[in-house]
Amino acid sequence: MTKRNEKHPMQHETQLKTLLTQDPVRMKILRMARELNLPDCWIGAGFVRSLVWDHLHQRQPSALPADIDVIWFDPARASAQTDSALESTLSSLCSEVNWSVKNQARMHLRNADAPYRSAADAMTCWPETATAVAVRLDRQDEIEVSAPLGLDDLFSLVVRPTERFRIEKHAMFLDRIRAKAWRETWPDLMFVTER
Repeated sequence: MTKRNEKHPMQHETQLKTLLTQDPVRMKILRMARELNLPDCWIGAGFVRSLVWDHLHQRQPSALPADIDVIWFDPARASAQTDSALESTLSSLCSEVNWSVKNQARMHLRNADAPYRSAADAMTCWPETATAVAVRLDRQDEIEVSAPLGLDDLFSLVVRPTERFRIEKHAMFLDRIRAKAWRETWPDLMFVTER
């Protein structure tokens, strides 16, 4: 039997796409985000992470995350007002979802990072490697995956800080994993907390 973390990266991507296509609610959300026609637009974080962790724990899918994180990248439209208007548009399509739309071309300011070059570049500065994964639907209804730090940690149930959170933002990483209390839901998670 193959261990989880010994799978080839393409197998992880194929498995993630299969899990998503088997989830009609997530597929509906991906279609709604696609209709915004935004450049470099993805849905990431808990939307992907929770689905995979539920599967690996052989449990029914959790409720959707509190926020559906829609990220995109366009320096020409990097305003909170634009993101707010996009959230309103999505809420008019599906009001039972709490949409969080963030143009990553402006988020470096909030995060005290150097300017990001793309949505994938921004994800490399998110707190955990397992969370730095996003997905989208293309016009042919094919799922695309953006995982700039890979899928191994996500599929190995490893919660590891990204480089910024391993060093200068380490206290924030530790506070975050305490506050999230993920192990209560997913007891097999392995936390890498040393610097």
